[in-house]
Formats: sequence, C-alpha cells, structure tokens
Amino acid sequence: MATSVLHVAALANALAAASRQLAVIPLSRTKLPAVRSPHRGDSPPVRCLGECGRIGHGVHDATTEPDAIRALFAAAPWAIGYGIACGLPPHHLIGLDLDVKHGLDGTATLTATASTHGFTVPDTVTVLTPSGGRHLWFTGPAGTTVPNSVGRAGTAPGPGIDVRGSGGYLVGPGSITNAGRYLLAPHSPALPAARVPDRLLRLLTPPPPSTPHRGTAQHPLALVQFVRDSPQGQRNTRLYWAACRAYESGHGDTLAPALIDAAAGTGLPRQEAAATIASAARHAQSPL
Repeated sequence: MATSVLHVAALANALAAASRQLAVIPLSRTKLPAVRSPHRGDSPPVRCLGECGRIGHGVHDATTEPDAIRALFAAAPWAIGYGIACGLPPHHLIGLDLDVKHGLDGTATLTATASTHGFTVPDTVTVLTPSGGRHLWFTGPAGTTVPNSVGRAGTAPGPGIDVRGSGGYLVGPGSITNAGRYLLAPHSPALPAARVPDRLLRLLTPPPPSTPHRGTAQHPLALVQFVRDSPQGQRNTRLYWAACRAYESGHGDTLAPALIDAAAGTGLPRQEAAATIASAARHAQSPL
C-alpha cells in the first residue's frame, strides 16, 4: 500500500514537472530508469534509442505529454521517483551535481572554480540530495551540446562535481530513492533556471577527444574536414569546437558557411548548425 501511494505521488510530481515543459521518465529506487528495456535478453545485444517505437529506452523515453507519462508509469508500478531529461528545449537544462561523499566537497570545488575562472554562480533552482549534496539547474544556450560527465573520468570541472548534460537526467524533487528523498531547497528560485555563466559553459564544453593535429588545428581546411569526419553523437560538439577555433583565429565569419555545409553533410540540421556556430562566436569573442 505504501509503495502504491509513493507511486501515485511520483506520477503527480512528474506530471507537474511536465506542465512546466520538463521532459520526464519514471525512476526506480536505485535512481535508474524504471521501465524495463524491450531488448533485454536479445542476442546479439540490440543498440536502440527508441527507434523501435516501444518504451523502455531510458532517458530517450522522456516526454512532456501527460498520456505518455501515465503510460510509462503504468508500465513500471514500482517507480517512486522521476527523472528530468537534460539538454532538451525549451529549457536546455544543464545540471551540476555537487557531491559531499567520500571526502569530496562539490560546493567548495565550484566556489574555487568560479574564483579561478572569474565568474559568479547565480542563484538558481536547487534540489537537495539525500547525501547532503545539491543539484544546481542552469539554462543552456540552444545549439550548444554539453556532454554528460557522469561515469566518465576527466569530463567534469573538478572533484565532487558531476555534469548532467545531453543524454543525462536529474532526479526530480519529491522523488524517493534507496538513499532518501530529493527535495527542492527552501527559498529555491522557480523556473526558468538561471542562465549558465559563459565561463562556466566553456569548462563544460571541452574539445572532443579526437582533435586535429596541433600544427594544423587552426587551418581552415582542417577545421572543415574535422567537422565532416564527425561520428554520430559528436557532430554538434565537434562543430562547436571547430567554430570556436575559427573565430579565435579570425576566420570565423568567412568559414561559417563551409562549416554549416560540413555539418549538414553529417546529418545535422542546417538551422541547428547555424545556431551552434552563432553560440561559438559569442563565446570565442567574449573576454577570457
């Protein structure tokens, strides 16, 4: 009976979040997506992000449609929490998970990082975690892909900080997990979340791991080819990196059409590519 009440509460919280244009999924007590994969047990393993049309693809199921949310929760009656997908319009949500476990202090790390890089952490939506940490929500710019750092060493801004970006999700306030309940912090601002500071955004969007040779990195043709060679999943990140380098070297406006053509050749929509280049131009031309 208690689990049923918690399930109903989680569904109500998820629907409330969706009414604010936050795409949601049901979560289990372990904070993992609650709907089981339709491909479990398949041999060979199937890599599917929802193209099959069935539910059970984790964050790729995230939606703001009330009927679809009810269907997701009905498929996972054990769900007593919900996740909020990051990186999706209209909020383009970026989450910073400031941990305080195992001798780490993410809040202190963020304060030191802000001091070192010359930005102020704005007051924004804050969710308290059962471990004593907190999640800070930020609004990111459209057209900029922030990688999801969870579980990937070396991709976060510092010890005790995990980044929830594209492909990631945040545990929604009101959710219950094995560790306890997630709660909106007292006096937390409401949505929309504060815009992510430009200098923090730079730290969250590092260049992709495979970059042109150092001696040719600024050569316009090398940058265009770098974008043309983008594998799926790195198209926007590579385009952003290449556009930043182009503007830093003074070739940005001249090279922009070729970069858009190169990105379009990889399957990235031209409008999205143009927005990414515009974002890169703003960041590359602002003072460090």
